[in-house]
Amino acid sequence: MSMATYENRIKSLQDTPFGYTLSMLGGKWRLVILYWLVEYDCIRFNELQRKIGTITYKTLSTQLKEMERDGLIVRREYPQIPPKVEYSLSEKGRSLLPIMEAMCEWGTKNRAK
Repeated sequence: MSMATYENRIKSLQDTPFGYTLSMLGGKWRLVILYWLVEYDCIRFNELQRKIGTITYKTLSTQLKEMERDGLIVRREYPQIPPKVEYSLSEKGRSLLPIMEAMCEWGTKNRAK
């Protein structure tokens, strides 16, 4: 297949598997949130916000809603007072672990000593 033919079939990066993966991991906070969910399995909102440190309540809330919509995380709400909500990785979210592990390996190999 010629490059021109290939370019005509793919209208944008979003049309590629790479683009889809990037949409799941892209942005400033998604990988950071995924990292803490890997480390803690299940974590409450306020604890997650403390672990991240520099994220605002609104930004974290928005990111979690989007990640839940994308099927990466599971939100579990307990009917009690005060309300208790926990977040964990879904199966789809856990399937990103090999990518995250590869990123850690790359960082270990290429980090300035």
